[in-house]
Amino acid sequence: MSAVDKSGRIADRSIVRALGWAPETRLDIREQSGVILVCATADGVHRIGDRGYVLLPLTVRRWCRLKAGDRVLLVANLSADVLAAHPLAVLDRLMAGTHSAVKRGETA
Repeated sequence: MSAVDKSGRIADRSIVRALGWAPETRLDIREQSGVILVCATADGVHRIGDRGYVLLPLTVRRWCRLKAGDRVLLVANLSADVLAAHPLAVLDRLMAGTHSAVKRGETA
């Protein structure tokens, strides 16, 4: 879990280092079904900042309704070189069925 600041920076840089992304690494950043996908790509429009932060573009933050201080669940797929940022609202939707089943006493 990590917070997004008012500029769109994801506070946790350790996941960026785990992916092997250095400052100036070019990125493709897009939203898909409420999840933010970040991929390293040679023709990416976005870049890792000088201090090693991923900066989420304003348009993506607006699509996902992310505000300063909101937290996201970060998931890295090291073999695919992809970072997924799951806003809490998306996690709530994904878990709603599981929570309902638990409440009814069903097992997963």
